[in-house]
Amino acid sequence: MSARTTADFAATPAPPDLAGPASGIDPRGPRFAAVLTTTVLALALLLVPGPVGIALVAAQGAVFAVGTLLGVAATPYAVLFRAVVRPRLAPPVELEAPQPPRFAQSVGLVFVVVALVALLAGATLVGQVALGFALAAAFLNAAFDFCLGCEMYLLLARLRGARSGVAEGATP
Repeated sequence: MSARTTADFAATPAPPDLAGPASGIDPRGPRFAAVLTTTVLALALLLVPGPVGIALVAAQGAVFAVGTLLGVAATPYAVLFRAVVRPRLAPPVELEAPQPPRFAQSVGLVFVVVALVALLAGATLVGQVALGFALAAAFLNAAFDFCLGCEMYLLLARLRGARSGVAEGATP
């Protein structure tokens, strides 16, 4: 997530142990996951409508579904990050709220499901366009630390707060 997004949620100092979803997540984890997602979706886009491409789309959809239903800390990419990458890094300076990345996972899931249904129905171009949108969003996060789905979450939270009369600057 971008620095502005992290500041929108009250960041807390990171404990020395691995933080769970209740206390926040290491902000480097979703970016690591975005690198893997970008790789999977780019390969899928190159290989569809073949069976390997469709299998990659389905596998990425399963990762997004886990992130949406169980939270980003439960995804295979998060498990890999915690087991292999995070032990080699210094503790994070601050943790981020897990809700925006979880929402981003659900947005990714929608695009991947549209792509998968289209590809299975023979609408290759529609599937490729949906994959392209998901790939673009994952690439923005991986390359520029800009989580489009997280920004959407924050915008929707602000709109929801404005409609319910929440004061400016209050956390929704």
